[in-house]
Amino acid sequence: MPGLIYKIFVCLLAGIGAGLGTGFAGMSAAAVIAPMLIAFLDFEPYLAVGVALASDVLASAVSAYTYKKNNNLDVKNGLVMMLCVLAFTVVGSFAAKLMPGSVMGGASTVMTLFLGVKFIIKPIVTTKEAMEKTSAKKRVIGSVVCGSIVGFICGFVGAGGGMMMLLLLTSVLGYELKTAVGTSVFIMTFTALTGAMSHFSLGGMPDLTVLALCVAFTLVFALVAAKIANKAKPVTLNRIVGVILVLLGAAILIMEYMVK
Repeated sequence: MPGLIYKIFVCLLAGIGAGLGTGFAGMSAAAVIAPMLIAFLDFEPYLAVGVALASDVLASAVSAYTYKKNNNLDVKNGLVMMLCVLAFTVVGSFAAKLMPGSVMGGASTVMTLFLGVKFIIKPIVTTKEAMEKTSAKKRVIGSVVCGSIVGFICGFVGAGGGMMMLLLLTSVLGYELKTAVGTSVFIMTFTALTGAMSHFSLGGMPDLTVLALCVAFTLVFALVAAKIANKAKPVTLNRIVGVILVLLGAAILIMEYMVK
């Protein structure tokens, strides 16, 4: 069994990566924490995802609150998208049973790297004024469509919801980056809560020390990242998000290789 100091160190590194990814880019903690727990603490994969989702709940909640305080969160359309995400996650889960497990296994990591490079090379410069020119009806319809797509992919692949949400919010619905991240973490709060409860009810409770450490470290670094992000200039935030996504994507690839 790993010693306490070793557990703290692994959870700290996982929390830093997950917290920064959540606060800056609305990225799901599951993409960082789960592979690290599996690779370095020999966690059973199902429980590792459960710990990651539990870490996501408070981290996403405090991030969403911070973005809301700075008027960078679209609650109305976020709720519409969230309901569609939850509904189509179930549909995607059923579809996944009909496909080989390796079909889309690396999609989440590839998307993370792709978005990172995109934000570095081609920053999103959409302003709130331009974003608000979109009609309310069009935005609601777009939220339904995007939420359905994100939900299906989450259920089918098992990950990638945060990144897919960020891509659709910025590229399809025309959100400026801060509002896109704020809305994404708002949605992820509820989806992560649902996922964590499901995992723990079906798979049992994990190592409580690891759970507490991951939740605490992810929460702290997500709050720090969210505060910095809301004060940063749009182009600067694009660069920060891009660099973090590329680094996290590369780290996830390494973790997945080590697990194998």
